[in-house]
Amino acid sequence: MRKTYLFFCLFFISVLVLAQEIRPVKNVIMMIPDGTSVGVYSAARWFKYYNGMENRLNVDPYLTGTVSTFSSNAPIGDSAPTGSTYATGVLQQVGNVGIHPEVSDNDLFRVDASRTYQPAANILEASKIEKKKAVGLVVTCEFPHATPADFSSHYYKRSNYKAIAPQIAYQNLDVMFGGGHGILTDDIKNHFANNGTTLIQDDKEALLSYNGDGKVWALFGERALPYNIDRNPDKVPSLAEMTEKALEVLSKSENGFFLMVEGSQIDWAAHANDAATIINEFLAFDEAVGKVMAFAEKDGNTVVVVASDHGNSGFSIGSRNCSGSSKLSLEQLFGAVSRYKISAVALESILINTKPEKIKETFKEYTDIDLTDEEMEMLLSSKNYKEADYTQVGTSDNLAYNIVKILNSKTCFGFTTGSHTGEEVMLASYHPQDDILRGNIKNTELNEYLQKVTGLEISLRELSDRIFVKHDQVFAGMNYSIEKKDPDFPILKVRKGRNTLEIKAFSSVARLNGKPFDIGSVTVYIDKNDTFYLPTELAKKL
Repeated sequence: MRKTYLFFCLFFISVLVLAQEIRPVKNVIMMIPDGTSVGVYSAARWFKYYNGMENRLNVDPYLTGTVSTFSSNAPIGDSAPTGSTYATGVLQQVGNVGIHPEVSDNDLFRVDASRTYQPAANILEASKIEKKKAVGLVVTCEFPHATPADFSSHYYKRSNYKAIAPQIAYQNLDVMFGGGHGILTDDIKNHFANNGTTLIQDDKEALLSYNGDGKVWALFGERALPYNIDRNPDKVPSLAEMTEKALEVLSKSENGFFLMVEGSQIDWAAHANDAATIINEFLAFDEAVGKVMAFAEKDGNTVVVVASDHGNSGFSIGSRNCSGSSKLSLEQLFGAVSRYKISAVALESILINTKPEKIKETFKEYTDIDLTDEEMEMLLSSKNYKEADYTQVGTSDNLAYNIVKILNSKTCFGFTTGSHTGEEVMLASYHPQDDILRGNIKNTELNEYLQKVTGLEISLRELSDRIFVKHDQVFAGMNYSIEKKDPDFPILKVRKGRNTLEIKAFSSVARLNGKPFDIGSVTVYIDKNDTFYLPTELAKKL
């Protein structure tokens, strides 16, 4: 009897929690420390304490639970499908960005085969289209990289920047701060000129002094920004500085805003098993969290959610290389790593251009390590002096990998892999009325929460069925064809009477009888089924 009573009490409490009213707010901020496992939080706190700082993180007072994050067909996810689930609420496969997945034999939950390849509307698009909010992205990777792409584009292959970069540009973002000015095309620059977007390139002063009312992009570096530990603070802004400026710009919107901030390269450092850089990147992200939380608490009408998209590397304080772990002092655990001045990748770039007889001296300068003859020989025998794929830095026999081996041999940090891991990730949330996320939630539930606090009157699924409809359904009974003179950017041509509508793939600008007009959302072309996905309203133009 008592067990039955207890069961019904727990059931009643769980129903109340699930039925809790989530009050909408004006501003919504999603923050993602990419690839951050729980051990990184612990290491960052102790690192601060060892180095004479308060052993608390800015995120600590807001930690409320954990998130189980995964792909549609695999418990271990990567940034494309997991970030996309946060953005869209749709589980997706490896490589997918904001798109319904194919059915597979390994699906963890039911996948709707009728929606395969349909773009899935995201929270940024809904904020802009349905709530007329300003929208922005702040990252340290190149702007079409997985996580920013998750919140602003749609494609089945995350590496296809030709399809993703223009979508992000044609989303008409109010703010885009990050890396990748080498990815900009003439078409994107022309679009910025046409819609009044200010473009800032490699000019920190211009960014921080910007006080305009229009849309603004600020990009640093041909691709990604440097790691924070390697960053020249006079020339390259920190994530916190970019975030603070984004808040200033977006706050001018009367309808509020949606902002996604990513600590992009915590993940990259974890792939490389570079402990000092992991900690430094996370602390740079946590500094941005401090800026956001201060803004949210002062504003009184802002929700903040902080959650990594997945774990990475199995990072731990303590390893099999260090015996007597419970007797290791703070100095033994955090002394060496605190003396590493630059990332392994940056040290690699220096050593490549260093004469062999100067390598020991140079290594000592940046790490305080006296190389042994055996370590010196290992560096000189590196087979691959520069690993192009950041996900392979921690597993291939390149110079950066051998540098990391030496660095880690002087510490007691452990790594189980150079790839992603499947454990749940930390969750922090803030709501002015305390309508926050608590306990363990799924990634899909995080998206449901974002929809509620944004105050959407229709679901993202309903929005998808309005703005991402197959062209043969939108223009049923009309004369249409797909022109593929440029296979990367096909053009859908629709004719009715004397009118001709031309719609370019991955754009938000169409032409009616040669005159351009804004569609209101991006069009997506999928070559696998030779289909354009676009708004149903376009049929009314003819």
